[in-house]
Amino acid sequence: MEWLRSTLEYLRGANFAATAFRLFMAMLFGGIIGLERGRRRRPAGFRTHILVCMGAALAMCISQYIAVTLGQTTDISRLGAQVINGIGFLGAGTIVVTGRQQVKGLATAAGLWASACMGLAIGAGYYECAVIACITIFLTITALNNVEKLLTSRTRNMNINVTLGAVSSLPGLLDTLRGMNIKIFDVEITNVRDLRVASPSVIIEMKLPKCRPHAEVITAIAAIDGVLAVEEP
Repeated sequence: MEWLRSTLEYLRGANFAATAFRLFMAMLFGGIIGLERGRRRRPAGFRTHILVCMGAALAMCISQYIAVTLGQTTDISRLGAQVINGIGFLGAGTIVVTGRQQVKGLATAAGLWASACMGLAIGAGYYECAVIACITIFLTITALNNVEKLLTSRTRNMNINVTLGAVSSLPGLLDTLRGMNIKIFDVEITNVRDLRVASPSVIIEMKLPKCRPHAEVITAIAAIDGVLAVEEP
């Protein structure tokens, strides 16, 4: 294993081969993370994650070049710190609030931030950390997504968006829910300017009497008179 140790030591230096290896590694690992986001049609997809990861790696390569090759006495972590700050602005652009007050894009923003951190590790020559980070980040946004859905689909706390035929149907809906022993915490009517002509969309925060699949609850609510559509954010 001596050859592997010597190779890694060489690739951690400030030379052309090490720089090229780091940038190609950042392109590969950023693409792996971005591929899943792109398949789900997220605002920041395949190319965005590649550019973020490569940019972060490039920042660290520049810092190393300034400190090692040029011999400048400076804090080499300063450029990396500014990368993290810059990703905050980029990630904010992927977070949107829909007309039904649903917040979307948080996982994509977190993925961009994690990709930038992974790029910093690559640029610093910490390849072992980058490999583990790539694997764990990819597993988090793929496999754990189904685990999260499974866990949240059977909790007693539940938020639903209900589209009614008219606002006059809201009292009957709430009475029916209370008759099902559902505790209602909050009711909010959204995206309605004229309640006399528009079909209101209502966000209801509630707690079920016992744990049961949320799909069954949604089906039961959809059958109530005056309800046009029901969905869970």
